[in-house]
Amino acid sequence: MIVSLKMAKKQINFKTIEKKWQDKWEKKKVFQVKESKRKKFYVLEQFPYPSGTGLHMGHAFVYTIGDIYARFKIMNGFNVLHPIGYDSLGLPAENAAIKAKIHPKTYTNKSIKYFSKQLRCLGFSYDWSRIFWTHSPEYYKWDQWIFLKMFEKGLVHKKESPVNWCPKCKTVLANEQVHNGKCEYHGDTDVEVKHLNQWYLKITDYAEELNNFKNLQGWPELIKKLQKNWIGKSYGTEIIFEINNEKWPIFTTRPDTIYGVTFMVISAQHPRLMELVTDEQKSEVESFVKKLSSVSEEEIEQLDKQGVFTGSYAINPINGQRVPVYAGNFVLADYGSGMVMAVPAHDQRDFEFAKKYKIAIKEVILGGNRKETQVSLTSQPSLKKAYIGEGRLINSKGFNGIQLILD
Repeated sequence: MIVSLKMAKKQINFKTIEKKWQDKWEKKKVFQVKESKRKKFYVLEQFPYPSGTGLHMGHAFVYTIGDIYARFKIMNGFNVLHPIGYDSLGLPAENAAIKAKIHPKTYTNKSIKYFSKQLRCLGFSYDWSRIFWTHSPEYYKWDQWIFLKMFEKGLVHKKESPVNWCPKCKTVLANEQVHNGKCEYHGDTDVEVKHLNQWYLKITDYAEELNNFKNLQGWPELIKKLQKNWIGKSYGTEIIFEINNEKWPIFTTRPDTIYGVTFMVISAQHPRLMELVTDEQKSEVESFVKKLSSVSEEEIEQLDKQGVFTGSYAINPINGQRVPVYAGNFVLADYGSGMVMAVPAHDQRDFEFAKKYKIAIKEVILGGNRKETQVSLTSQPSLKKAYIGEGRLINSKGFNGIQLILD
């Protein structure tokens, strides 16, 4: 016990020990990767933004996890490539430079030098011979080259679409940079929705290849679902509805339910939304759009369905009925035509919206063991949820009795 107490009093100079071994690793290039017969393994963490005054505990936590994994694989005989770099071209670096009143390139280069010094002190197993930063022309020239090649192949086009705009950043924000309608970098600033011309890549030309998930062994189901939503391939048709004496093509995957349409929903970010808004509804719609937080496609299922009446009505081409047009937060402006025909009896999302705003619900598919006499003809039937299964068409003049089989 006495020996233990004496040992506890002995000072251990961690800085000296760390530097000793880190210098040895550097001299012998322990983590510099070369071709070998060993099985290859690649470990990559998300590159840091060099926009702060240095590393924080979040960096240390994340990069320690990656380092543990890389070292584990090395110890198991793998030839491990574990690189590091800096995501330095973009808004975080520019905002930091503006705040420091320094040219972005000068600020960023200085930050990278300091970040690298700190990362080296942590002793991570990076192959420093492969370091790069995205604001280097040697890096981004390849982005430009890829863009030009895609442009030459007709895979690039420009169109106007809604974007998140921060008046303080004076630039566009990704959905992930918007929190509760505020800018991630300026928490006191409301994000505005602007309609700007943007370049798009025609990834839809490769939807079939991208949509093949059979060979993705080991992928988490959530990730596969997000990828499918991102690809966004849907089979359906366009139906022409008339709104204010103008024809609007509406994409739908369920044309068989057209007799059950009781309202329409246009995206709150649709570039032509205000064309449908009457003077009486203008202030209400503008207020709704302004307070609406940006959402990504994967968040839509969790959203509380919200909307506001535009003041306009659409004419259902199959029966001539006038149905109200709402602006909603659960319709994507760039999916289909940015407007949906809502069939609340047979779509859960539409059902929730109709219940909330007391919009008519009309059943047009009879499923299960239910009989036609059990179908309520009131505008608010006592349904607990939408029926989305197979069945026979009802309340569909000229098509009643047809059996629907869903693929």
